Amino acid sequence: MTVFILVSGVFTGPHVWDASAAALTGAGAEVHAVALTGLGGPGPGGGTDVDLETHIADVVAVIDAVGRADGREIVLVGHDYGVHPVLGAADRRAGSIARIICLDSGLPQDGVPALAAVPDQGVREQVLRAAGEGAREADAALPPPARDAWRLWGSTADVPDAALDRLTALASPQPLGTLLQPLELTGAAATVAMAGVLCTGNGASIAMVQARLDFGEPSLQALADPRVTFLELDTGHWPMLSDPAALAATLLRAAAGEGRRLTPRGATPAQPFLLDVPGTPRERHDNIDLYLPPGARGPLPAVVLVHGGPVPREARPTPRDWPALTGYARYAAAEGVVGVTLDHRLHSVADYGTAAGDVADAVGRVRADPRVDGDRIALWFFSGSGPLTADWMRRTPPWLRCLAAHYPVMAPLPNWGRLDSRFHPAEAVAHAGSLPLVLVRAGLETTAVAATVEEFMTAARTCGAAVEVVDVPNGHHDFETVDRTDESREAVQRAMRTVLRHLTA
Repeated sequence: MTVFILVSGVFTGPHVWDASAAALTGAGAEVHAVALTGLGGPGPGGGTDVDLETHIADVVAVIDAVGRADGREIVLVGHDYGVHPVLGAADRRAGSIARIICLDSGLPQDGVPALAAVPDQGVREQVLRAAGEGAREADAALPPPARDAWRLWGSTADVPDAALDRLTALASPQPLGTLLQPLELTGAAATVAMAGVLCTGNGASIAMVQARLDFGEPSLQALADPRVTFLELDTGHWPMLSDPAALAATLLRAAAGEGRRLTPRGATPAQPFLLDVPGTPRERHDNIDLYLPPGARGPLPAVVLVHGGPVPREARPTPRDWPALTGYARYAAAEGVVGVTLDHRLHSVADYGTAAGDVADAVGRVRADPRVDGDRIALWFFSGSGPLTADWMRRTPPWLRCLAAHYPVMAPLPNWGRLDSRFHPAEAVAHAGSLPLVLVRAGLETTAVAATVEEFMTAARTCGAAVEVVDVPNGHHDFETVDRTDESREAVQRAMRTVLRHLTA
């Protein structure tokens, strides 16, 4: 028999699992939803005596009470904040645990507090202020969110109104110590099999985790272990409320070891650009690379290609050397214009301001090059650089002849928290005027990213912005790499022709 021990996230108690627990029990599993101290369990809602170790002890107590007799296999499930006490308990009882399931959560690291995983920077600052002002007071706790503020903790997509009302009514203050105390791990749980269940409606996907693994992010390399599997749920951050039956079925699959395994970094060679383009040499200038047409004369228009992200600082090669971007740059050069790639510092969702400055500086230096026609520039943004388009739509300089967005993220994803309103393209598009906009849209985009594109398109239609759409009906995000089909090749060619038509008109 499989025994599920379920641990909920911030502000919540065992009640959130009711429907999924019933479905698991109906499938023959044994289920224990843990009542964490102060969150549906014994003890006060706050207080300096309630910290992460308190909650780890709560989970350990349930593990010890269940035992592992008669062939029962214990599976720990941690949702959101709940993964922190789950990992802490697994570290202390590794021999009793068959599997750990991280439900729409990150993978906490030794020495890092749960606060680091809170998606919204404003909330993190609120916690730090509260800690500074009253960490020694008996009621030191973060108040639960109002009904319309749960989205700052993750997407509430598909959650029925009644369930959201109940979530709000039963929410408890979160003791500050549970967010501020660093997680202490010995490494004992590294031998325990693990599964990640990602909620695509909240902005997570298996492809995104694989991409970050490929970037070389050190904290994720363990996820390529063959004992680690991944599954997806097409819903928001609260699947136990939005689709409890599907969650139960997915947890059963995860407990059985089903799911996709990630490819270790470097196991698959980087795919070359999907079109056969000339091997135009580059000129490297600080963080900018120029690809000039062979035998170019006189100042030429330029296409500046802006990579997505966030990209870890330690990622190698850096984005301007990615085959897709260098392929686009060489393709542009083959068509008689200057192709430009660059590296900018979008390393986290808090870095959009820094990245915007890097891009503006790079564009200024490109325009100043005597071989470039500074009055004919196209900017082409990819993926997570989509929010950076807002600056250029708001001020639309006369030399900007076209702005392209390629399978873009056009609004903050739900698991990002709040993003400065400066970087909301749907709000900026009303200022774009007659600036030609080109949007390359992947038909098989993830739910969360597709929603941001639709938000932008709705705003663009409302204000009558000049948006030309290049659709790739059977294309995924990053289709040049993952969908090496004739449809993808034709889409790349259409996109380049469209951008160059506006650039050279």
